[in-house]
Amino acid sequence: MHVDVVVVGGGGSGLAAAIGASENGASVVLLEKNPVLGGTTACSVGSITAAGTPHQRRMGIVDSPAEHFQDMELFSRKYASRPDNDVLRRVLTENVPETVRWLAGLGVEFFGPMEEPPHRKPRMHNAVPNSRAYIFHLERCARRLGVRILAESRARRLLFEGGRVTGVEFEKGADKRETVHARLGIVLAAGDYSADREMKRRLISEAVADIQPVNPTSTGDGQRMALEVGARIVNGDLFGGGLRFVPPPRPSWISKLPPWRWCMRPVNFALRYAPHLIVRPLVMGFLTTVLVPDQGLFEAGAILINKRGERFADETSPMVFELASQPDGVAYIVFDEALARKFSSWPHFISTAPGFAYTYLSDYERNRPDLFHRAPTLDKLAFKLRADPAKLIDAVAQYNRSGAGEAAPAAALARGRRSTLGVGSYYALGPVKNYVSFTDGGLAVSERLEVLGADDRPIPGLFAAGSTGQGGLLLKGHGHHLGWAFTSGRLAGKSAASRNGG
Repeated sequence: MHVDVVVVGGGGSGLAAAIGASENGASVVLLEKNPVLGGTTACSVGSITAAGTPHQRRMGIVDSPAEHFQDMELFSRKYASRPDNDVLRRVLTENVPETVRWLAGLGVEFFGPMEEPPHRKPRMHNAVPNSRAYIFHLERCARRLGVRILAESRARRLLFEGGRVTGVEFEKGADKRETVHARLGIVLAAGDYSADREMKRRLISEAVADIQPVNPTSTGDGQRMALEVGARIVNGDLFGGGLRFVPPPRPSWISKLPPWRWCMRPVNFALRYAPHLIVRPLVMGFLTTVLVPDQGLFEAGAILINKRGERFADETSPMVFELASQPDGVAYIVFDEALARKFSSWPHFISTAPGFAYTYLSDYERNRPDLFHRAPTLDKLAFKLRADPAKLIDAVAQYNRSGAGEAAPAAALARGRRSTLGVGSYYALGPVKNYVSFTDGGLAVSERLEVLGADDRPIPGLFAAGSTGQGGLLLKGHGHHLGWAFTSGRLAGKSAASRNGG
């Protein structure tokens, strides 16, 4: 099989790359190892952060890509010990406004933009009803343009002939190997390696290797194949993750809504103008699988207990690695009446609901009853959790005696200490699990998304996008990973289809 461009990966970046190449006159084959398209994009919050968009202008927000470029540094200061890739940051901030316009033109309906400090302007655009809307509209566009999509086709090896990458060997089904040749270029858009234990162990740590990924099929295929032909990985040790509430037993009705524009426009209108009490349950319906407990809850005095009722770790650590070895890898967040009252209003929230609002205890009680547990005493709370009452009572007593907290929550916080758990009703939220949301180790790439070798020269015929081609770009903050996925994908597809630069 011979085509102009081969794209590896059927998530947001891969579909954008296939469309970008096809829009520039190339014949395209897209290889996706899963039965359906979506990748990590389909597991995401669904937000894109951009400046200078029509959505901002409609709300009277004066903003620019240059200001967005500056504000991204406010996020990346966490990694002060390493430089950002300023070239790729400028590629993102200057091109992502067009990405938002392009996606909207394909039919994606955006709510917002919304605020997210330390951004100085509201920039977060959220797909309605959820991130599956991107895949729905991108797939329709790709098929309309004639992109040949081969599902259940896992790329295994790059073909290298005459000093350039010329094709991909892929596995179709259990044991059938086939080859597709690319006359112009190949785009690797296969996601990250958050589901590959060996790559996580080698590039990050043994502890992170054992943590469950959000996307169990993100196995680093693109990075692995590129390394075999001389590429290199930048920022291989960086990752995002931590505690996350488990998804509901059944998807919400909102998440099942078809993302057709005629259906989503009324939903968008309702989110903007409906009374607050109506909007909040809708918002929770959008975000049931991405809610993360805020660290402030633990710093104030909440503790983690396992299914047996035992406390097993310091909850204030950024990553509770010990959770992986607990029964079924799950835990519950336990706190008392004083903390329940505290985390019922601003500025103390249970979770950030990205791009919409902050969620408080009452939101979980009303909209995620599967996660909300309350009882008048610890032994009755243990009964609800099917834990050992004696062990839970002992866990709270040991925490209170440990010197970790003080009796008065306000005084404890003022001194930088955690409060003890007192009398009254007791609460538990959970289960929670540890997840690796993404790994940031991407292939080194040029401004044109060409994959670079050890000597920083492009490997002829090879391009990368999304997490596979992150190139050292620091993407902390909501909406930057997806913005990079679509933007880099479209640009990489265009570069691969170029008859001058493949």
